[in-house]
Amino acid sequence: MSIIIGIDHGYYAIKTAHCSFPAGLTSYGEHEPYTRQGLLEFGGCFFVCGSGRQPIQRDKTMNDNYYLLTLAAVAKEIQQRSLPPECSVRIAAGLPLTSFGRDKPKFRDYLLRSNQPVNFKFEGVEYSITIEEVAVFPQGYAALMTETGLLQDEPSMLLMDLGGWTVDLMRIDNAIPAADTAHSLELGMIRCVDDIREQVRRETGLSLTDAQIENMLAGHPCTVSDTVRDIVNKQGRKYTEHLLSATMEAGFDLHAIPAVLLGGGASVVSRHLSPKDALSVHGSAVSGIPISGFSVYGFAVPGKGVPGLDDGSH
Repeated sequence: MSIIIGIDHGYYAIKTAHCSFPAGLTSYGEHEPYTRQGLLEFGGCFFVCGSGRQPIQRDKTMNDNYYLLTLAAVAKEIQQRSLPPECSVRIAAGLPLTSFGRDKPKFRDYLLRSNQPVNFKFEGVEYSITIEEVAVFPQGYAALMTETGLLQDEPSMLLMDLGGWTVDLMRIDNAIPAADTAHSLELGMIRCVDDIREQVRRETGLSLTDAQIENMLAGHPCTVSDTVRDIVNKQGRKYTEHLLSATMEAGFDLHAIPAVLLGGGASVVSRHLSPKDALSVHGSAVSGIPISGFSVYGFAVPGKGVPGLDDGSH
């Protein structure tokens, strides 16, 4: 019996139901690196997964990076579930709303390769994985399938999926996605973090790491001066204002339609909202929810497509 693993292939991070790690990948060729943490051995070469983040590439199938990161994600998820390293899996993955129809066949073929089983070693453990199927679904909307109460409570709502590079927007009417309203803004959390880093460098001369900035944006402890923390919070608010303005300019009236915030940036934006924004946030979910949506909707309803978006084929 195969197991279902949902994977979010983000620019910023790779996420499954039980783990999340940065989407960076460093190749060491045939030479074994100094560390075993995140170490993937595949095809006679060594790779360290989780080191930094991926350069932005609009086509994730242009090289093997995301395939290698997928193998690492599968291994981590199998380990977290205490499953045997030799098994069959079905992968449920997501794509941005605006590129879903265009990229779906190519991304499915990219992950579902003919050479089965896939043999590799991750962090010293040998795996032999047979990928039986790959189902690809629209990000954001798949996440809402695990939160059906949100769909039933309002006749219309705006889905805002805040990812690493893009923020995907789509209106949902009577629980059916209005596909012609799908819009993508290149205003994801990578832009926010990069702008904050540059502003702190301009004002203080300090170079913060991504981890420091992310912690402060989330309100978590970080040993920096109050001056630096104030800059980060002001820029977080500035980013939120910019995002809301761009959403309004894209044709979505945030004062009339309640918004559902999803994705890794949802908690950051929620934290920097102000009463003067007059934004009705109907609910929010962090990055783990979309993964559940991929896995649950991807295979629990076999043969059934996403209303308004899909023709039913995987």
